[in-house]
Amino acid sequence: MHKTERELLTLAGHDDKVFSIAWSPDGKQILTGSLDGTAKVWDAQTGRELSTLTGHDGGVLSVSCSPDGQRVVTGSEDQTAKVWDAQTERELSTLTGHDDWVISVAWSPDGKQILTGSWDQTAKVWDAETGRELSTLGHDIVVIEVAWSPDGQHIRTGSMGNRAKVWDAQTGRELSTLKGREGSVQSAVWSPNGKRIATAGRDGIVQIHTTDINELLQIAESRVTRQLTSEEKEKYGVLDLN
Repeated sequence: MHKTERELLTLAGHDDKVFSIAWSPDGKQILTGSLDGTAKVWDAQTGRELSTLTGHDGGVLSVSCSPDGQRVVTGSEDQTAKVWDAQTERELSTLTGHDDWVISVAWSPDGKQILTGSWDQTAKVWDAETGRELSTLGHDIVVIEVAWSPDGQHIRTGSMGNRAKVWDAQTGRELSTLKGREGSVQSAVWSPNGKRIATAGRDGIVQIHTTDINELLQIAESRVTRQLTSEEKEKYGVLDLN
């Protein structure tokens, strides 16, 4: 049976390009960020505009809803991220510390921390309640994407180079680097159980990396009679998160 892709809604209200979009955790609302300097919350069923978040001095490049759906974080060209009450449109705090555009934002699974990635080649972890900066994760190139592992114990950052990095969320310690084949790592996602990471590159290749060293060692030991060297672990994407 042939299936068609039917447009259900058009969300019209921004005055410039819509640069980012996200669903609320319950799927009932949609969040958008625009180069017009605002973010908007929409009813996902009717397409009705529910609220407009105004306060940035530049375009809104990234948006994310908190796990409970009550708060929103936005990243902007003005080098800040802002936390908002999703219902009242009230600005709760401003996260100040980046030296360039904030192009990626993410909530921790428990909603207590916020992760930001910036054109200034860093990612930062913040206390979501107070807005206090907790740690800085340094790259040697622009950070275009950030994400938490499902259990909140690890952080993944993706850069415009051919690599992504995995970090300890509590200490900020770099645990491993995931290298792409050629060109930049355009996107990287955790598996639902947090044990694998898939990276997509500009070279058209998708690579699967494991964060469970025992899993890959079992596979390797079924083929060879020795353990992998550190160089082989790096080659095959084995992450030692201990």
